[in-house]
Amino acid sequence: MVEAKALAHQAHGSDWVDTAARIGLLAFGLVHVVVGWLALQLALGDRAGKASGESAIRELAEKPFGLVVVCVVGAGLVLLALWRALEALVGHRDDEGLMRTRHRLTDAARTVVYGYLAWSAFAVVAGSGSSGDGTRSATARLMGQPGGQLLVAAVGAVIVGIGVTLVHRAWTDRFTEEMDQRGLRGTSGTVYVWLGRTGSAAKGVAYGIVGILFGWAAATHEPKKSGGLDQALAELLDKPLGPYLLVVIALGFVAFGLFCFVQAWHFDR
Repeated sequence: MVEAKALAHQAHGSDWVDTAARIGLLAFGLVHVVVGWLALQLALGDRAGKASGESAIRELAEKPFGLVVVCVVGAGLVLLALWRALEALVGHRDDEGLMRTRHRLTDAARTVVYGYLAWSAFAVVAGSGSSGDGTRSATARLMGQPGGQLLVAAVGAVIVGIGVTLVHRAWTDRFTEEMDQRGLRGTSGTVYVWLGRTGSAAKGVAYGIVGILFGWAAATHEPKKSGGLDQALAELLDKPLGPYLLVVIALGFVAFGLFCFVQAWHFDR
């Protein structure tokens, strides 16, 4: 155990981790740009479309040389997951107590998200991409367990919490912590910061809607009312002013993707 932790510390301090993080951020940014584009199409009338990380990966796969691009994106997301896993294990050494624990738990959650997206990418390449009903079927299985409604409600609360955290990051500019100061100076720096603010806030709102759907599914005992990002945006579309709000969220996802590109260029741990 001690030896493994020593190896993790050694890996965490190596230059390849920076390179892996940069490549991963580029892949993550591309996924968000495509999600934003799909959401924008949904807002403009493409009711058959879906806007989620998995849908974005499938969309990429359908383009010329798409499977090659998806393989590269999947590899980048694996690298991003490895970086966050190291941060969860041995990172944030300048923090203390509960702050360090909170940051490491956040990185552990990010590891799961990036790992899932990477798995989705390779599943698409292998021809076994999900049909989009996975979230609802998983919710149904979970709700069928003892205390299932409470578990689904807890999942919803966690997702809402992630959304609130993203909005808080937008409000406090915490997303700039892993950028060098050169990237935050001058007019370009102002643009970069606003991309991060807009993108983080838009993601936070979208995650909040997803969490509310889970909570509603738990309250009504109807798993079909839960869903991922694609269903959350579709639900939003049917509300008053929904198409306009969806356009804002779509542009926010594009902004977040562009910020990921900027962060990769100006990355600094």
